[in-house]
Amino acid sequence: MKKVLLSSLALAVTLALAACSDNKQPQTESPTAESASDTVTTVTTDNVLLQQYAGPYGGVPQFDKMELDDLKPALEQGMALNLAEIDAIANNPEPPTFANTIVELERAGSTLNRIFTYWGIWSSNKSSPEFRAIQAEMSPKLSAFFSQITQNEALFARVKAVYESEELATLTPEEQRITWLTYNSFASNGATLDAAAKARYAEINQELSKLSTQFSNNVLADEENYVLYLTADQLDGLPESFVSASAAAATQRGNEGKYAITNTRSSMDPFLTYSTNRELREQVWNTYYNRGDNGDEFDNNAIIKQLLTLRHERVQLLGFENYAQWRLQDRMAKTPENAMDLMMRVWPAAIARVEEEVADMQAIADAEGANITIEPWDYRFYAEKVRKAKYALDSNEVKQYLQLDKLRDAMFYVADRLFNFTFEPVPEGSVPVFHPDVKVWEVTDSTTGKHIGLWYLDPFARQGKRSGAWATMYRQPTSFDGERSALTSNNSNFVKAPEGQATLISWDDAETYFHEFGHALHFLAADVEYPTSHSGVRDYTEFQSQLLERWLLTDEVINQYLVHHETGEPIPAELVAKIKAAATFNEGFKTTEYMASAIVDLLYHTTDPATIEPDAFEREQLQALGMPEEIVMRHRSPHFGHIFSGEGYAAAYYGYMWAEVLTSDAAEAFAEAPGGFYDEALSERLVKYLFAVRNAMDPAEAYRKFRGRDANVEALMRDRGFPVEGE
Repeated sequence: MKKVLLSSLALAVTLALAACSDNKQPQTESPTAESASDTVTTVTTDNVLLQQYAGPYGGVPQFDKMELDDLKPALEQGMALNLAEIDAIANNPEPPTFANTIVELERAGSTLNRIFTYWGIWSSNKSSPEFRAIQAEMSPKLSAFFSQITQNEALFARVKAVYESEELATLTPEEQRITWLTYNSFASNGATLDAAAKARYAEINQELSKLSTQFSNNVLADEENYVLYLTADQLDGLPESFVSASAAAATQRGNEGKYAITNTRSSMDPFLTYSTNRELREQVWNTYYNRGDNGDEFDNNAIIKQLLTLRHERVQLLGFENYAQWRLQDRMAKTPENAMDLMMRVWPAAIARVEEEVADMQAIADAEGANITIEPWDYRFYAEKVRKAKYALDSNEVKQYLQLDKLRDAMFYVADRLFNFTFEPVPEGSVPVFHPDVKVWEVTDSTTGKHIGLWYLDPFARQGKRSGAWATMYRQPTSFDGERSALTSNNSNFVKAPEGQATLISWDDAETYFHEFGHALHFLAADVEYPTSHSGVRDYTEFQSQLLERWLLTDEVINQYLVHHETGEPIPAELVAKIKAAATFNEGFKTTEYMASAIVDLLYHTTDPATIEPDAFEREQLQALGMPEEIVMRHRSPHFGHIFSGEGYAAAYYGYMWAEVLTSDAAEAFAEAPGGFYDEALSERLVKYLFAVRNAMDPAEAYRKFRGRDANVEALMRDRGFPVEGE
């Protein structure tokens, strides 16, 4: 799905990761930022996790030398070093200035942030029981450490003095903004509380850290433990490419001769779309949507109740009525009421469209004599039949033209046309990687020859890797302490084809591929001085990546890169026409399953948790909303990692919809431009105001500079094929 990195200080406050999970959605928050400066603290040690990045391209993570036994001692030493840096800033005898307070905070924590890069790999890409034991032990210690920083009274006094000083008006716009962001990070996270309240605030953070870790580990346990192994007589309807990949997945798990349906979206989704075995579809559906909800040792319902209760208590210490008020105060929506209002403007049209979609499916089922009523495990299967009937569009036929490597080349083409970025593979073995599947490219500005950074790609699913798709940074590009180039990574869970065969993916997965690459381009294109300018506004940071999806359907990409994996023939024009004609097909399902999750998220965080029993609350709220029985939330509460494995999207999952309004409006600008989606003047504004500026400028102001006005929701309604009042 279609996550934002902060400076050392903001990282300490929020432990934010950088992008999304599942199809177009982000996920667990793991600390993975890299400070702009690698030279603040010199560490002499054999522990590679504590060492500065080494090798070419300004230094790169030594993934080939990372050892899990080094993680705990590295974290302990990294925290000690960071606290020493913080104490030096807080106890500086000189009067507080931007240079000796805010800039020094930007420099602090480089060693610890490098450690978090490795932590992020173990957490997301190669988890293990041994790592999860360290994670469970260290997460509350890290929380206590971060509280020491945010509750350092002398430090906050200096930050506050700079924020309220006459010097502020003399600073550059970016310097003024990061001063405000730094001050607000302290003020919003307990720095203004009295001693007793601060102590309780820190205790709550530690408890939340433990619970969030347990929540995510429970979900991962269910994903790893529930694998369905099929025999050859149970494969009816499944595409050959999916069958081959499932056979390879079974062999990898020691079940050669069988076919593994793993408990991840990338395996579940195609199985439910094509399998003609309704009983197996129901089994796979139940297994996937009941992750964390099986009444066993990995059940998450009690943890949800504890998380909500502790979050509510914490924000009450700060004077807020509910968690959502606190969370949204510095977002584009500003208030939970504004966020809910946006969704309620779209919700009626979405569920009305679902009713139409179900009627179409039921008609086909009745005509076939199936003698069934459409259930959730039937939706994808009969939606595919409707797609074929209405548009003569076969998803599996389209898939034959969607080769993973060719789509990657298409993304490179778009990056060159819009950003002047070229991607060249680095020599094999010159940059360390953490798995043989990971490949690395050097990114260069084609007009100046300037080195921009490195792009890592980890595309395939495997045991120990969390589900979904996401982007992250291993080093932020900054310039305040010398030029630092970007190190960024895209991560997916595509089912790998057998050796020698092309990996084929669905159209939705191709959109996700472009989406996550949009996050990487947002990192690579950054032109800011300070690490804090990489911090994100959650209901804005998905916009750039959502927008990049639109280039998948441009003629330039279609004509050059969508070629048949066996014949090499370009995708037929009539098939492209069908894809475009069906662009809003099944939009009721997509919008409703997402919005149900977003609305329930807001309801969880605006309701007194004393009245909430998660399992019943989810059912009751969806019933009150008129949720169609044939659809469930995209992320049911017991595995809703976006909001319960961390806090990055808590009370903020609506942000995808907020960003979609911007996306639809910006896409209309390109559609109307003389040069279309490759219009040079508009592309220049796109890069300058929507990508390069990051969070060095207020997002609303940045969008107005790009578009000349604010975005409007009508563009979103048109995009989704929903009725627009007055049109």
